[in-house]
Amino acid sequence: MAATKQLAANFTAVAACVAALSGCATDDHQATGPQKGAPGANEAAPAPAPAPAPGHVMRLIGDGSTAFTGSQPHLPRPERLKSGRKPPQFVVFSWDGAGEGSQKLFSRFRKVARQNNATMTYFLSGVYLLPKDKRDLYRPPQHSPGSSDIGFNDEQGIKDTVDQLRGAWLEGNEIGTHFNGHFCGKGGVGEWSVADWKSEIGQARSFVKSWKTNTGMKNAAPLPFDYDKELIGARTPCLEGQKNFRRGAHDLGFRYDTSGVNDQIWPNKNDGLWDLSMQLVPFPGHKSEQLTMDYNFMVDQSGTTPQGDTDKQQFWGDEMRDSLLQGFDRAYNGNRAPLVIGNHFESWNGGNYMRAVEETVHAVCNKPEVRCVSFRQLADWLDAQDPQILKRLTTLGVGEAPAQGWASFMSTIPAPAPKGVPGAPAVKQ
Repeated sequence: MAATKQLAANFTAVAACVAALSGCATDDHQATGPQKGAPGANEAAPAPAPAPAPGHVMRLIGDGSTAFTGSQPHLPRPERLKSGRKPPQFVVFSWDGAGEGSQKLFSRFRKVARQNNATMTYFLSGVYLLPKDKRDLYRPPQHSPGSSDIGFNDEQGIKDTVDQLRGAWLEGNEIGTHFNGHFCGKGGVGEWSVADWKSEIGQARSFVKSWKTNTGMKNAAPLPFDYDKELIGARTPCLEGQKNFRRGAHDLGFRYDTSGVNDQIWPNKNDGLWDLSMQLVPFPGHKSEQLTMDYNFMVDQSGTTPQGDTDKQQFWGDEMRDSLLQGFDRAYNGNRAPLVIGNHFESWNGGNYMRAVEETVHAVCNKPEVRCVSFRQLADWLDAQDPQILKRLTTLGVGEAPAQGWASFMSTIPAPAPKGVPGAPAVKQ
């Protein structure tokens, strides 16, 4: 994959990002790189068996870069919790940029997800579907045409990335957006207006919807989804520009944002979007907690050097894994707040953060009452719940289980469920 600028350009802004715990994504990806619910999932809201792959429906959209193929396979139908039942422990693994490079990290983590009954969210950078010789098609807000701090792609990189996106969606994973040029710091996305964000979102959509035209791969298979409907959430570059992004995204039908930093508590809505921010978790051997993102661990451990002391790299990966597992345990045995983890397809510090994430997936996703899901699935579940119950859950502090027990805490006379949600009270005639 030939995204041409990438790490060197982006590390110049590291210091400011670290100070703000912003998870500055250098946005990858030159460094090459579900099925049913987890066993023991909460019986009050069991995940259904996998749906069959589409095939009986194929309606091309536009130039054939995308197509409507029917309902997404392996997407569980959300169910409302019954009164008195403990909520499942949700865990979301997500990836910024989502390009497939020579190290094949996208395909690697698709396999890890399949092995562990998990689905994930892949935040695609739109410029990874745009060839370098077509770079001027990108008109970034407040920057010259054809600018990008993470470069563009080549034909092989685009083909490989499209292949992974296609397979990932058919396995029940979500395709979100990490936007396009990844501009951070001064003059970057933090200074964009609502109109700027709407332009960026529109362009991110357009590069997905026209990759065949832009590459000349007319005979390639389409992406099997309508991206205008698939795209419901995002993570902003360097976690900047949230306020105006949320305003623009809400107008365009987005349902969630995961660009913030939060404690391990149950989410609320902000500007009409579910705030599904990454979280601060225990950091063994350190006085402060750490954000659930590989980049932030790297900056804390090796600074602006993506390949630090080789004698410490395995230890640094272990630190990240142990932090994620301690954060998981704190929620699982406490308030059951969804755990949100963000990553990049990068081999920083010898690939040990990739190892840490993989070991975490294997350790948590098959535990009883655990669901490793995409953000879409989490948002669907939240929307299906009794608002009174969700409000009650937000009163629990970090790691705090209900003092009176879950059965008593979750007992209530339920409000009517949204139309079509299993568990809704019968309608009186």
